[in-house]
Amino acid sequence: MDELSLQKVPFFFIIDFLTENVEIFRQNEIEKSGLHIDFQNFSTNTHTQELTKKTEWKSFPETLENFKTGFDKVQKNIHLGNSYLVNYTRKTKIETNLSLEEIFYHSTAKYKVFYKDFFVFFSPETFVKIIDGKILTYPMKGTIDASLDNAAEILKNDKKEKAEHYTVVDLLRNDLSMVADDVKVDKFQHIDFIKTQQKDLYAMSSEISGILKPEFDGKVGSIMKKLLPAGSILGAPKPKTLEIILEAEGYDRGYYTGVCGWFDGENLDSCVMIRFIEKEGDELYFKSGGGITHMSKLEDEYQEMKNKIYVPIH
Repeated sequence: MDELSLQKVPFFFIIDFLTENVEIFRQNEIEKSGLHIDFQNFSTNTHTQELTKKTEWKSFPETLENFKTGFDKVQKNIHLGNSYLVNYTRKTKIETNLSLEEIFYHSTAKYKVFYKDFFVFFSPETFVKIIDGKILTYPMKGTIDASLDNAAEILKNDKKEKAEHYTVVDLLRNDLSMVADDVKVDKFQHIDFIKTQQKDLYAMSSEISGILKPEFDGKVGSIMKKLLPAGSILGAPKPKTLEIILEAEGYDRGYYTGVCGWFDGENLDSCVMIRFIEKEGDELYFKSGGGITHMSKLEDEYQEMKNKIYVPIH
């Protein structure tokens, strides 16, 4: 990645959650690789398709008791002081009459990728952007059902959601400081509206920026190596929290919560691979979760995990 970005060669990359698998596609390789991409400033999506059927969508979340097993492990570690924020995620079987490719074409999101009939995601979360030597990140933490009265205000002022958001902003500010100077929070607790077929959501994000240090200028690979895994889908402190996640979740996240991005030869746009559906054999699974702090309530976290099992087709 460093070699290509230093030579200013455009490429697309995909990195899994544990940064064990890195895939790189030059521009002329994207189409034949079975990859469809739809980012804000880059898209392989040259034609539109009409959706001619009524969407069928069923999810089969695990029981509250099952969810509680990992949740209790997370809470125990938080109370022991091993972590103060853990992103706990689950894997839910879904059934739909849409193919992964149809989900890609008909969903609405800031970032969409369909890969080889293996996975599709429709992510609202930017990871980092690099524009003219400036690096920006947009951690997203905290969601709420938008149909509630004063939902946006409730989200902004909810003690638990606020603590979670402060923690992630602090973590990402520290992370960015490893590769950039003059790091500052430009926007704090910005509320985004996300429309879905199941229910509308509000999500809370912030903007943090810095000027790339000279030793990282033009080195996309080195920057990613320093910053991954992404703080917003891991927690803090990072190394210990990763151990807790691997023990509590008991399944392989794979590419879910990894990152992917497009380097156009000058600038970079990348996202966190959340809102993620994966094919295993003939079954489809939706991976979702949320941040756990010492203030988290079991039923609320279980509900948040279920709220995020949606497809933004409307």
